[in-house]
Amino acid sequence: MPTDKLHQLTIHEAHMLLKQRRISSLDLTKSVLKRIVEIEEKVQACVTIAEDVALKEAEKADSYIKTAHEITPLAGIPTLIKDVICTKGIRTTCSSKMLENFIPPYDATVMEKLKAQRAIIIGKTNMDEFAMGSSTEHSAFFPTHNPWDLRRVPGGSSGGSAAAVAADETIYALGSDTGGSIRQPAGFCSVVGLKPTYGRVSRFGLVAFASSLDQIGPITKDVTDCALVMNAIAGHDSRDSTSVPHPVPDYTQQLIPDIKGLRIGVPQEYLLEDMQDEVKAAFEAAVDKLHELGAEIDWGVSLPHTKYALAAYYILAPSEASANLARYDGVKYGFSERDASNVIETTERTRQFGFGAEVKRRIMLGTYALSAGYYDAYYLKAQKVRALIKQEFDQAFEKYSALVTPTSPTVPFKLGEKLEDPMQMYLNDVCTLPVNIAGIPAISVPAGFADNLPIGMQIIGKPFSEETLLRIAFAYEQATDWHNRKPPLL
Repeated sequence: MPTDKLHQLTIHEAHMLLKQRRISSLDLTKSVLKRIVEIEEKVQACVTIAEDVALKEAEKADSYIKTAHEITPLAGIPTLIKDVICTKGIRTTCSSKMLENFIPPYDATVMEKLKAQRAIIIGKTNMDEFAMGSSTEHSAFFPTHNPWDLRRVPGGSSGGSAAAVAADETIYALGSDTGGSIRQPAGFCSVVGLKPTYGRVSRFGLVAFASSLDQIGPITKDVTDCALVMNAIAGHDSRDSTSVPHPVPDYTQQLIPDIKGLRIGVPQEYLLEDMQDEVKAAFEAAVDKLHELGAEIDWGVSLPHTKYALAAYYILAPSEASANLARYDGVKYGFSERDASNVIETTERTRQFGFGAEVKRRIMLGTYALSAGYYDAYYLKAQKVRALIKQEFDQAFEKYSALVTPTSPTVPFKLGEKLEDPMQMYLNDVCTLPVNIAGIPAISVPAGFADNLPIGMQIIGKPFSEETLLRIAFAYEQATDWHNRKPPLL
């Protein structure tokens, strides 16, 4: 393959070529860095590029590949990391003025795992500030553009990661998902995004937004790559009290194009009245394809408490954000407003000028929900709704191997279209956030286009059923060609 096209490779394709010594990690890394130089001005997916570090690590990876008896699947392969995950020696901003110059003194667990495989970290991706948003327009630095239409959003909050993968600015990326922040941008950019079971992947070193909802996961060009990254990052971590000591299977073992006999349910509550007709038609065609492949489809599934999920989420998540973001007071690290007469004023002004509008909105929502006199009426009630939503999912999975829904009710919308209407912005996650509330896994796979804009299908499973989700996603992917299409960029 020509060295100037290496950035187009998937993980498994690059691994095979590296293993056969037909390419080098250095050539692969240079190709990706060159691609970033060529199109980053248009896409604006990256906050930080660590070129010198990446090239040095690529040289080390080549030395390892030459001498190793068997090379690890991610060895020598470049990746971008969402800028909410701590990277030792590389700036981690959360796309916020508050952490604009913060360089972590340690790596997140997922970074240790990637480095153990000799992956090449080439930089950090743009995001909605502190992962609060659905469009990557809430970054303190700049909005990211969707490679399929540069006038439209890539989704959020992991929009930089999804856009970079779609535009071949990286071979794969990591994102984080609190209410759909991996799956919704994956759907908007026609790539694969997996939100693992809560506790499946360590959150140590993930800058917290809502601790009971956050989860790190892969964004990749195809389902095989998704399984390979999950093999690398999943597993118990004693430094994360929410990490579950559950055995990690080899996820690639379930990549078989056979779903005969699997029972798949379609919850009616996710087929919203105001869903775009093209999205609904593409989703129905995707479900029909699953039926052709041998799955038993039940269109009559009902999860009635789903309609309360959005309201419950926007009490629970802001409440946890209110507590988590209290640490940014301008005293120990991060931005500090020095033009103040006392400590209290310093804290107030630091938070006033260090946080963007959406972050401040959610802090205020959460603080109000947790305040005296309102805790029982809002936060406690939302927790009860959460229990009911999880109970409904548990009951559904007694009958079904998986559930399928659209990833988003719309195709990617135009930049600026919903910035002045927070409620319309929040509604973009209506199909994805119930999964986080229940703590269960879900994957988004490319499922079609409307006017050349991507549409995603979400596959939801019971806790620790990532193998089943990957199997269904792989079978669907192999029977379609959506994942092979590339955006019309140079």
